[in-house]
Amino acid sequence: MNRIRFTIIIVALLLPMALKAQTETTLDPEFGGRLSLSIDKKIVKGLHISLEEEARFDNNFGSLDRLQTSVGVSYKVHPNIKLGLGYALINGYGASSQSFKNARHRVMADVTGTLHLGDWNLSLKERLQMTHRTGDFNVYQNPQNALALKSRLTARYKAWGNVQPYAYFEMRNYLNAPVIAAAYDGTNCLTLDDYSETGEPGWFLTGFNDGYVNRLRGSLGLDIKLDKCNTLNFYILCDHIVDKVVDANAEGTKLKSYTRETGFRGWMGAGYEFAF
Repeated sequence: MNRIRFTIIIVALLLPMALKAQTETTLDPEFGGRLSLSIDKKIVKGLHISLEEEARFDNNFGSLDRLQTSVGVSYKVHPNIKLGLGYALINGYGASSQSFKNARHRVMADVTGTLHLGDWNLSLKERLQMTHRTGDFNVYQNPQNALALKSRLTARYKAWGNVQPYAYFEMRNYLNAPVIAAAYDGTNCLTLDDYSETGEPGWFLTGFNDGYVNRLRGSLGLDIKLDKCNTLNFYILCDHIVDKVVDANAEGTKLKSYTRETGFRGWMGAGYEFAF
């Protein structure tokens, strides 16, 4: 009983500090567009390779966000199970500087299970991805190799022949975000470390193993097969974003701010695929 009381007292004392460790910011809604071209080549039964080029626009369609080149291979190990490996070169574009940012490299591994129910196909796709940052950046704000796990549940209706509507819901888990052990409310120093002076925000970076859901996504789309090889795709995406944003100095000794940003983003997209 004494141990339980002690635990309750400790939690009661620390909880207010934890709640002040970050500020909350709601971002303005943002909309954009996506255009893509892809090629899918069947090597043997069940084995495919693919190549895709995608352009993304943001700031309410006002600026180029990125150019992304992806290559992948997939193999059906079972009529209902498919494995995949992929690589993407991400060239982000800085609207303020009118130039491309340092490239990012992404590797992906996924497994997809599909259930056929009459005119419906239900599938669950689990993807583990690592995104490698290049160039100079503050390692105390972002890890060099960001890890994420994405889970996507898709329903596709196939009774309309060459026109197939679909919908999916996706959850993305950030697996190695910075862990900040500090009580910082933006103005008051509630914790002091060896590098802080009285009145300065004290903090401790304890690693990069903070995991949290940082994106919920929903999509409605339509695939239109023009013939055996050519397919058009039209869709809309809606994202709810949650990001824990750390602003620290390059030495990792001062925490300028620690903000939890939430916001809504929406996209309209169109794509073309040639499969042979």
